[in-house]
Amino acid sequence: MRPFTYERATSPAAAAAAVERNPGARFIAGGTNLLDLMKLEIETPVQLVDVNGLKLDSVEPTPDGGLRIGALVRNTDLAADPRVRRDYGVLSRALLAGASGQLRNKATTAGNLLQRTRCPYFYDTGQPCNKRQPGSGCAAIGGFSRQLAVIGGSDACIATHPSDMAVAMRALDATVETVRPDGAVRTIPVADLHRLPGDTPQIETALEHGELITAVALPKPAGGAQIYRKVRDRASYAFALVSVAAIVQPDGSGRVALGGVAPKPWRVEAAEAEMPRGAKAVAARLLAGAKPTDDNAFKLPLVERTLGAVLAEAKG
Repeated sequence: MRPFTYERATSPAAAAAAVERNPGARFIAGGTNLLDLMKLEIETPVQLVDVNGLKLDSVEPTPDGGLRIGALVRNTDLAADPRVRRDYGVLSRALLAGASGQLRNKATTAGNLLQRTRCPYFYDTGQPCNKRQPGSGCAAIGGFSRQLAVIGGSDACIATHPSDMAVAMRALDATVETVRPDGAVRTIPVADLHRLPGDTPQIETALEHGELITAVALPKPAGGAQIYRKVRDRASYAFALVSVAAIVQPDGSGRVALGGVAPKPWRVEAAEAEMPRGAKAVAARLLAGAKPTDDNAFKLPLVERTLGAVLAEAKG
């Protein structure tokens, strides 16, 4: 790990300003992803700005009947919150499907949204990776791609986003609240937070340098059956091959978001009109234009089967 300076922020705006002043600075909270990347010298920040003291760790009701989740709420606490378990079950289930208990005790809401891909070529500094070193190429294309994207990728990158929580947030139509270095605040729909790789896979989110996530807001509960199902190579501590976050109403309508198949949580609202017709019709619309590799083509029927199991569970 390379030398770096350390600073404790005194306010969200001060934290944002400190990072904005230094192109090599990064925020740190739980550090469950960043510290690993620093040890591997994939991330080499020259300054860490600690935001743990900013009191962004509460879950509060909003005037419209939703919840406002502070950026520093730990994954364990969020999954166990009685209001989340009662009204946003898909989120609680997604959180409990991620990582290990020890990591969930440290990982934060904002950090979970912003964690970087687990593509093996991104983690191997001996291999070319456009996300790690722009312009170097993508070793995953033509390489071992079983875990990687079948849709939403590009000629520059086929990495997937690893978060379970973000998939549930996408199904719930969450919004992300931020503060900029000048103190200005803005709200970003979670649908717009993560970017597809295109020609610039190193630019992963819509956040500006120095912009700090302060909270995630959930709208009024949608009701219905809320299910998160994750298919992976082993029963625990593994990233999704395919995951499905679904909110299914009694009349068969609802919302569906996928994980493990794209560079961002994948939701196609037009596909949801097909939900009363069944999993095959929904999957066909969700995965229209998919470009799987020989290694991961199995994900296409796996999405349909997993979604079918979810819809069957929703019907009781």
